[in-house]
Amino acid sequence: LLQFVGVEGFVTGILDLFPGTRYMRFQREIAVAICCLLCFIIDLSMVTQGGMYVFQLFDYYSASGMTLLWQALWECVVVAWVYGADRFMDDIARMIGYRPFPWIKWCWSFITPCVCMGIFIFHLLNYKPLTYNNVYVYPWWGEVIGWCLALSSMLCIPVSLVYKLSGAKGTFRERWDNLTKPVWGNHHLEYMAPDTDIKSLASLSPGTEENKVIIFESVM
Repeated sequence: LLQFVGVEGFVTGILDLFPGTRYMRFQREIAVAICCLLCFIIDLSMVTQGGMYVFQLFDYYSASGMTLLWQALWECVVVAWVYGADRFMDDIARMIGYRPFPWIKWCWSFITPCVCMGIFIFHLLNYKPLTYNNVYVYPWWGEVIGWCLALSSMLCIPVSLVYKLSGAKGTFRERWDNLTKPVWGNHHLEYMAPDTDIKSLASLSPGTEENKVIIFESVM
């Protein structure tokens, strides 16, 4: 199941980058086949006699540690400070029927980013060369490959930010304000249930009146 989720998430992101191909016949099936074939070819190196060394390199640099902390940090920043923690809590209230407790918003905005940044810095300061079973020390070119794997994910965020800022118009402040404003607005209301097909429901939250909201549920 985890493999299905990983492939589907990757393929969906790639296809969204090329919206003009959505009408191509079997475009999703072809993309999934190419993705699985490439993963199969890469993974062949991990079933050889020295495959455990390759697996250790991938696991240490590309799938854990600094990479996940870096991505979690920016995910919290984007949700809490760009899209807006209050707006995100309103979206959750529409889905689950009540507004989450305020401490969750504090976690998104302050606690989780600070914890991720602290662990990330601590990890950098205490970095040690990768070893296997505390015996085999990877050569310098193995370290280079590992850091390339890590930076291939970590640099996506700052590189995308610089690319968007350089391609926007206006002063730096105008470009920054335009890029950090959520695009959800009146032009997206077609994705919500029409007024004739909805009914209001009281919040199921056990908190005070301030924590209660009115949500909408389709009766269709």
